[in-house]
This record gives sequence, structure tokens and C-alpha cells, in this order.
Amino acid sequence: MPRISRLILAIATVIASLALPFVASAPAHAAAGTVRWETRVSDRILDLGISSPNLEGPDWSVKVVRLLLPPGWTKESTRSWPTVWVLHGGFDDHKSWTDKGNLEALTAGKNAIFVLPETSWCSAYSDWYNDGHGGPPAWEKYLLDDVRTILETTYHANTTRAVAGNSMGGLGAMKFAAEYQGWFKSAASFSGNVDPLHDSGAPGEPDKPGQGCAADWKRVWGDYATHRDIWVANNPYSQAAKLTNIPLFVSYGKGDSVESLVYEQNYRFVDKLQQLGAQVDERYVPAQGHNWDAWKVQMQNALPMLLSSIGV
Repeated sequence: MPRISRLILAIATVIASLALPFVASAPAHAAAGTVRWETRVSDRILDLGISSPNLEGPDWSVKVVRLLLPPGWTKESTRSWPTVWVLHGGFDDHKSWTDKGNLEALTAGKNAIFVLPETSWCSAYSDWYNDGHGGPPAWEKYLLDDVRTILETTYHANTTRAVAGNSMGGLGAMKFAAEYQGWFKSAASFSGNVDPLHDSGAPGEPDKPGQGCAADWKRVWGDYATHRDIWVANNPYSQAAKLTNIPLFVSYGKGDSVESLVYEQNYRFVDKLQQLGAQVDERYVPAQGHNWDAWKVQMQNALPMLLSSIGV
């Protein structure tokens, strides 16, 4: 090809490439959540309706995230605040810690955003296995990609976080702290389902989280007989070695039939944590039941540690 022809072809190629639209590569964990509405419930309570393809249901079902706001917070604020994520248990939702747990009063005047997300009665705070197909509900992706990103880009949350929860929420709190090392400065569990696999030797068969909302329990982590690796990855007791670098709070009792089962998991969990050298504040109260009277008291006991860990 003559030199002039090659030059014309090269120029034409450059011009053509400049005319193509620029497509930015998406981040590895791009958030997909959308805030559909906001409701100011009170001076301190802001509810967000968030939809996401990580939620199960038609047209991306909307779940609510309740925020307990710190003094001076407005949408126009120029500063940010650390967060304490407070996860609900089965048969509860985003309202439970304010309606039943006295959290608004317990946290009055604290310079942190308290994040109370709604999941489902049997979310297990996990991305469900769904017979190997994955897909929704993907609760981890929803909370820690979608909700977290929305809060940290739009609602003045910063990247300093702590996490706590009751019952199934205790599973979620310890699971997240172990799986996402460095994301949470401390973790607290109140009557937590911290060993659903019974890997510790706790009596009985493994717990079946899907049954809390009449789902097929094998959708959550698969069958423990054939997918033990998934159960182990989601089981706080099995992941205890990943919890040794942050302060922990674990409360439990055996004051009723449900809490007696919790006792069998939690004392073994605490023993393992202590053997591994973890910093764990254990609150064993024999008469404590699996109820909000206990969880209110234990949240009050845990708050100084949770807040201190995030600099509040």
C-alpha cells in the first residue's frame, strides 16, 4: 500500500474511534439499589424505601431501611458520620429495634447513624443458593453493596462501621464481621444464632433458616449434607478465627426453650473465641429469655463498646 494511502487509513481510523461513545467499565461490585421514597417519621427517624434487583419479587420489591439520625444531620450536611448497623431477627423488621427495643432513647445524642434495614424473617443475611442458580434474594449484596453505597454516597454515612443484631440478626452481625474483615470495627450478638450448622457439637440437627418464612430451607445454603462448604462459610462458629481482631459482645441465657438452644451454641462460640485470643465481652444471664426485655438490656450494655470502636 502506498505511504499516502496508509496515512489516510490511519487518520480515518483515529477519527472513527473518536466518534464511538465512551463506555466506562463498571466497578466489580456496582451497587444496583434505588431509593424509591423517603419518609420522615420523627425528628430522628428517616425511613428509606429501597428497591434492587437483589431483592426477590415483582418489579424489584421495595424494602425499608430505617435510619436513626445524629444531632445536626440534614440532607445538606457537609460532614459525615460513622454507622452502627443493627440487624433484626426472625418475625421482625426495620421497625422492631425502635418499636420494641427502645433504641431511639438508648441512642439519643449519639454522633452516629444507626442503620436498621428490613430483610425477611428467614434472610439469614445471605445470598441464597437457590439450587445453585444464585440470584435473588441476595441479602448480602443488597445490604453491603446497595444499601451501604447509597448511605455512603447520599446520606452522609462514612466508612467507619460497627454491627449488632438479635437472634438471626446476631448471626448476621458475626457473619458480616468475619466475612468482611476490616469493614466493621466491632460486633455484638444478642441471643444470636451463631452456629446454625452445629459445628461446635451443639445438640440436635443443623438449624434450617428458610423455615422461618415457610421457604424451602435448602434454597438458603443448600443441603448441609452435600453443601457443607457453603454452610461453613456462613457459620460464625466455623469462622471464629476471623473475629479475633475486633472487640466482640456476646449475650445469651437459657430462660426459656428457645434461649436454651441459643445457650448451647453461644457458650461454645465464646469458648472458641477465647481460645483463639479474641477480645469478647461475654454476658451470660441464666434467666435471660429470647425476648425484647433481654435484648433492650443487652443493647444498652453493648453500646459503649460499639460506639467506642467507631470513635463516638
